[in-house]
Amino acid sequence: MSEVILNGKFIGNVENPQKLVDSFQEERRKGKIHYSINIYQDKVLNQVMIESSKGRAIRPLIVVKDGKSLLTDKHLEQIQKNELTFSDLVNQGVIEYLDAMEEEAALVSFNEKGITLNHTHMEILPLAIVGLCTSLVPFGNFNQSTRLNAGSKNQKQALGLYTANYLVRMDMDVNILQTPQIPVVKTIMHDSCDYEKHPSGQNVVVAILSFDGYNMEDAILLNKASVERGFARSTYYRPVITEELRYSGGLIDEISVPDKDVKGYKTEKDYRLLEGDGIIYPEAVIAEGDVVIGKTSPPRFLSSLDEYNLTTSSRRESSMTIKHGEKGIVDFILLTENNEGNKLVQVRLRDQRIPEMGDKFTSRHGQKGVIGLIIDTEDMPYSASGIVPDIIFNPHGIPSRMTMSHLIELIGGKVGSLAGRYIDGTAFESEQHVDLRKELARMGFREDGTETFYNGRTGEMLKAQIFVGDMYYLKLKHMVSNKVHARARGPIQLLTRQPTEGRAKEGGLRLGEMEKDTFVSHGVASLLKERFDSDKVAVPVCIKSGLIGYYDKRKDRLVSPIYGEGAEMAYVEMSYAFKLLLDELKSFGIYPKLELEDKY
Repeated sequence: MSEVILNGKFIGNVENPQKLVDSFQEERRKGKIHYSINIYQDKVLNQVMIESSKGRAIRPLIVVKDGKSLLTDKHLEQIQKNELTFSDLVNQGVIEYLDAMEEEAALVSFNEKGITLNHTHMEILPLAIVGLCTSLVPFGNFNQSTRLNAGSKNQKQALGLYTANYLVRMDMDVNILQTPQIPVVKTIMHDSCDYEKHPSGQNVVVAILSFDGYNMEDAILLNKASVERGFARSTYYRPVITEELRYSGGLIDEISVPDKDVKGYKTEKDYRLLEGDGIIYPEAVIAEGDVVIGKTSPPRFLSSLDEYNLTTSSRRESSMTIKHGEKGIVDFILLTENNEGNKLVQVRLRDQRIPEMGDKFTSRHGQKGVIGLIIDTEDMPYSASGIVPDIIFNPHGIPSRMTMSHLIELIGGKVGSLAGRYIDGTAFESEQHVDLRKELARMGFREDGTETFYNGRTGEMLKAQIFVGDMYYLKLKHMVSNKVHARARGPIQLLTRQPTEGRAKEGGLRLGEMEKDTFVSHGVASLLKERFDSDKVAVPVCIKSGLIGYYDKRKDRLVSPIYGEGAEMAYVEMSYAFKLLLDELKSFGIYPKLELEDKY
């Protein structure tokens, strides 16, 4: 006797659980039970579980019976003639969908060669064991699994052409690559998902060698001429949005050039780019602090009497300005209304991004790195045939990570470029690297992908043979211009008097426990004395009571909270956050007494 559980709820018992599972699967394959309902017999718990809940991941597999796949050559012929569809195969029980639970009871063969009598299912395609982004990695089966996952993740962050109508859209944070290309080394998934309509990378010549130490720690070196010809050039778009909000009492924001008597008026220079309607003009070049949309708002706190005698001076300034560290050109302006019928203004800014030191790049194999140096072309090493590589990649990134497909793609890209064809790098079903090497040799190159290189500075031949080939490289959205941040002095928080947080707010860079340890280990511990007083304050402390007092400006004397004006007080330097802690302890009813040792 076994319990039957449907979507986690007990619905009854069954005497012959195996018979129930077999007949259920049989009926599902006939199409009498919906294909998305799964069944599984747990022999340890003595339960039969049936699942039909929403949100489960289910995947199609070919059914195997008696050591033979149910998908025959006849089926394949009919599919090619468009006489059969995928749905027909599901309805005929040739293909069925399993979820993670039912897959526990299945033994899935990788391909037809590996089927034994124990197998219950077979993969439709060996590539189907990986996801969409991972299947775009060429020669993926030669990679270590960790790197394959990293390669999949990196492709999601690459810049490309995310949509063709980006010029008429107002998206939050958009990067467009100027000249994206289709990869020379493709997989079948590139064709299936129309990758050529939204490519996100460029084919470049990559040489693997160390050069002057500037490509340590995964950094890459770029040829300056490649950058000047437009390699990895992109545009960054960002909108500035504001609306005329309505407030109680019929008050409303006003989008216009603010009058000089408005509370919080900036300088005339900040408003110089605004036109008569208070909105900036297209193609204006702007930098931080410039006003993009001029706006004034009614005062924040009104009593009912004040509502009737409002003057301009009581309105406050609430214009949209460019944040700290940003710049760009006004690209597009949209005037419309929101759902409530209020005026809505959207201004899109654009900024051209040329590759610079610190920008992040990656191949499709998880080999990510930042630009360590952009080298003048005349200093770059060049091959015997006069080819100057676009990117120099560090050889130390290969052995420990075991990304063999990175090397195979270099050879594949080289063959594809010379032969003028695309190379199939589909995982498990790719062109054989042995064949690619033979084809390379037929074209007059060394079959191992190496070439003789010359030092660009001295003209001397390099002693080692350098591995060089063509590869699809991606520029990632992590760019220095979005992240570079430093501060000397600036705004502080009201409560703690410590610097504000975040780059946009011109915040400070926090030194945590670990950062402190690095300074100590470097032997510069005294530097911490200066680093840790961002909120230094000198407060008067009553020597007798040990509590913080205050300074009475009218009487020009210090006052103790308990013993009044005559008490002996002393100034003590402390962190303002500590003073805040003492205040909060007092609110708990705890007496935090400070004992000043040198005063006793």
